[in-house]
Amino acid sequence: MGLAVLHENQTGILCVICMVLLLPTLYASQDIFTYSSRATYYRSPDSYGTPSGACGYGEFGRTVNDGSVTGVSKLYRNGTGCGACYRVRCLSSQYCNEDSVTVVVTDYGEGDKTDFILSTRAYTKLARPGRKGSKELLARGVIDVEYRRVPCHYPGYNVMFKVHEHSKYPNYLALVVLYAEGINDITAVELYQENCKQWLGMRRAYGAVWDMSNQVPSGSIKLRFQVSGSTWVESKNDLPALWNAGDAYDSDVQL
Repeated sequence: MGLAVLHENQTGILCVICMVLLLPTLYASQDIFTYSSRATYYRSPDSYGTPSGACGYGEFGRTVNDGSVTGVSKLYRNGTGCGACYRVRCLSSQYCNEDSVTVVVTDYGEGDKTDFILSTRAYTKLARPGRKGSKELLARGVIDVEYRRVPCHYPGYNVMFKVHEHSKYPNYLALVVLYAEGINDITAVELYQENCKQWLGMRRAYGAVWDMSNQVPSGSIKLRFQVSGSTWVESKNDLPALWNAGDAYDSDVQL
């Protein structure tokens, strides 16, 4: 009996030792950045994003994530990359602090071999403390960075479908998917046609904008979207029969 208790105690001690040894590795793994690239920034009147970004987000693309947004080049992926979140860290200790910044992709842009064109608000978060640090980093213009994709988080928000401002009731409908959490790409959007009992695929017009003309179902409309090319998620709420351009509707689901 005594040997059994001793054996259990030894096993418990070994488990604790293993956990202690593994903890530094677990914490370190959270700081691993997968890729290297370069980043620059674009100016705007208030240092936030731009409402005219190539993803088609409008005002959402200006203010989401407190304005820490970015245009990307190869990460744009013909619009599939819109809404993705990345953690970016500067590699120049001369101009930057040791922290990273999390940004949301809302636009397309390229230049000077950069993968990221950050909003001024996001770019200056990488600077050394104080106004002087921000001024020096802005003057630098382009910096070497490392980055990785991370989950998006929107506490208090479900996935929402915004009716794009270019929509024309009832014959032309364009939608933008907002507040999709996690590491997810929206790869398709479909509407349900009640009279034919079938799902109709929308066309990716550009960026994160999906549209349909002529075949737009009448009445309230069921919607679903495909996540990362496999899983279909259906909205619990329908798009109302009398939808309005510019309005956003709550799906009552989150990824």
